[in-house]
Amino acid sequence: MQIGNRHIESGGVYVIAEIGVNHDGTPVKALELVDAAAHAGADAVKLQYFQTDLLMSRSAKLAAYQKNAGESDPIAMLRRLELRIEQMTAIVDRSKALGLHAIVTVFSTELVEKAESLRWDAYKTASPDIVHRPLLEQLSRTGKPLIVSTGAARADEVATAAAWLREWGATGRTATLQCVSSYPTPIEHAELGGIPALALLTRGPIGYSDHTPGEETGALAVRMGAMILEKHLTYSRAAKGPDHSASLEPDGLKRYIDLARAAAASGERVAIPGTQQIKRVLPIEEDVRRVSRQSVVATRALTTGTIITASDLTIKRPGTGIHAADMARIAGKHVVRPIEADCVIAWEDVA
Repeated sequence: MQIGNRHIESGGVYVIAEIGVNHDGTPVKALELVDAAAHAGADAVKLQYFQTDLLMSRSAKLAAYQKNAGESDPIAMLRRLELRIEQMTAIVDRSKALGLHAIVTVFSTELVEKAESLRWDAYKTASPDIVHRPLLEQLSRTGKPLIVSTGAARADEVATAAAWLREWGATGRTATLQCVSSYPTPIEHAELGGIPALALLTRGPIGYSDHTPGEETGALAVRMGAMILEKHLTYSRAAKGPDHSASLEPDGLKRYIDLARAAAASGERVAIPGTQQIKRVLPIEEDVRRVSRQSVVATRALTTGTIITASDLTIKRPGTGIHAADMARIAGKHVVRPIEADCVIAWEDVA
């Protein structure tokens, strides 16, 4: 797999500094974090591209870790943290000027075409979107490298997504990341055994999206076979916001990268005692799995007897309704009980 001028399987470890929403919705802070990522020795930075109204339905809820970070309203939280595609242009340009690759997580199918207007080196999907077939397909068909995270996913869900990507001809440019969707992830729940487990389920390089608070976990992941690491970067772990506490500050990220590169240079591959080589959903991930996955949502109020058309449907959070992958099966069905606009649709609502 090739990202920019870098062949991922050629040795070493490829490190992505995840800026995510740690810029607090401020482009200047994002630029400062790009500078910090370059100083720390990262290979790439990653942003998140979303529009709150496209991502969050009226049924959306906060995840427990977001509440613990002081958030009270999921829609207000995301509105505060949005960056427009025009604001990202300077961030991508700064990354390129510093020799970093620019990667973006796109959260809605409606945004893929707009994302294509910038010079991204690769796309990434968030863990909840491992089951979002329309989004995976649209990103894969751009022809760019694609990195797929698998937090809170079962082994069969990962295998299904891998089969879709093979169907679309994306296998040779796809990487898969083991991940635990808990922010932060206690080190005893790092699930590094998922790295070799994923190698049996997918093709292409395997990596680790690291939400543990420590600086050594990346090196351990490399020794388990990770070729890619993703780690959140913040200006302050004490800052207000959903991801700061699960991130590293610039000096911590530099130590993290140094340790990971040393592990890669050693060539050691070791099985950590007590680590189960299995891909599974942990209890600490269930909340994020429910709240952050996306499902089929009504674009307008649908009365009993209405025949549903494709224009009546979209995909948004939460994941408590009909799965995004099943959206095509809904068109043509009859509404059997009223469905409010911008609310998730359940199988019990249609026939």
